[in-house]
Amino acid sequence: MNLFEPRNLDKKNQHAATCQQPLATQCRPITLEEFVGQDHILGTGKLLRRAIEADRLSSIILYGPPGCGKTSLAEVIAHFTKRRFERTSGILANIADLRNYLQTAQQLKDLQSRETILFIDEIHRFNKAQQDILLPYIEEGSITLIGATTHNPFFFINSPLTSRSQIFQLEPLEEDAILTLLQRALDRKKGLGNTPIHAEPDALEYLAKVCEGDARRALNALEIAALTTPPNTEGICHLTPSVIEESIQKKAVVYDHDEDGHYDTISAFIKSVRGSDPDAAIYWLAKMLYAGEDPRFIARRLIILASEDIGNADPRALTLTTSAMEAVDFIGMPEARIILAQATTYLACAPKSNASYQALQNATQDIKEGRTLPIPRPLRSAAYQGAKELGHKGYKYAHDYQEHIVDQEYVPTSKKYYTPTHQGYEETLGKRLEHWSCLRKQQTKKKKS
Repeated sequence: MNLFEPRNLDKKNQHAATCQQPLATQCRPITLEEFVGQDHILGTGKLLRRAIEADRLSSIILYGPPGCGKTSLAEVIAHFTKRRFERTSGILANIADLRNYLQTAQQLKDLQSRETILFIDEIHRFNKAQQDILLPYIEEGSITLIGATTHNPFFFINSPLTSRSQIFQLEPLEEDAILTLLQRALDRKKGLGNTPIHAEPDALEYLAKVCEGDARRALNALEIAALTTPPNTEGICHLTPSVIEESIQKKAVVYDHDEDGHYDTISAFIKSVRGSDPDAAIYWLAKMLYAGEDPRFIARRLIILASEDIGNADPRALTLTTSAMEAVDFIGMPEARIILAQATTYLACAPKSNASYQALQNATQDIKEGRTLPIPRPLRSAAYQGAKELGHKGYKYAHDYQEHIVDQEYVPTSKKYYTPTHQGYEETLGKRLEHWSCLRKQQTKKKKS
């Protein structure tokens, strides 16, 4: 017997066992009509819904944050399908367990022509060898795989496995969907329906808002509130916003420090600064700091951004961010967040230019795709014996000429890599380059005359 196998209990014991389960487990849907949210993949006429209703489901991977309904959807499929349904977990199962599931499924198909759906929760926990074991059985049709993961499957699941599966991304539940689940938990008999509870609408709305799309977290908080709040004189448990707020405690931000939450949030932060939106940038900064992100990591990203996205439009940005990095390291948290806020808002409000970075990209591409250009002889070193005999001569010392500009070939191509924009200080640089270009042309004319 494994963790997922039901025990043969009489009705009384079954009811007692059900009551001991967490509220989130008790309230899991059985039918598609009971399933709340994820209309983008389960709405009327959508591919996944049609496949489930027709019991023609092929191997799929359900990817989404905690509490969005991945396991609940698998349970709906288990109740709907006529195929044999097996459950296991990437946390509990080892290679021997997997082989047992797969070989049994193979035998049932060969002897009884009976198909098996294998649901693996937390499938990203399997290592490469464990994931590879699944491949031939999926390929032969011995099993239909349903994998559930909170991690990006393109990073944490083998590409041969993802190529044999359809990937469906589930989103955090909307507040209305969470509110529906909370109201259902108070009404239905297998939830808290047998307990006299009066939950104020404001309390449920608050809970639906602060749970951040995580239905399990919302239901757990509701259960704690209901079980720990003493009834009034009429025997009714009264749930107010203050009671709910106490039950949910500090808001747990969805933020994995080495996984999707980390990379997605820093991406949103950088793109907000690049897009010159200080309000959005400060919000994502606050989220990272609240979740415990390393402030030095944020400071390093700001330094990169100062050169990549601001560059010479405001050269002070690089100086400010490197100073911020030193200050963050010297001061430490919690005051370091003030320094990061200053650097973030400065960069978000600074003029933007990626001209320097783009110039480097273009030059690098030319080097990759074309012949490496020779260094002009006058620019080569003349500091060693025999240099002049090799032709390393003719260099014109720029400081000997008007405005320290001389018409001289520095690279044997006329291609322009760096084109200053009209943003901030870069406009000044552009005008300066135009002036120097005119000086060089005048020198050329004097030579010819």
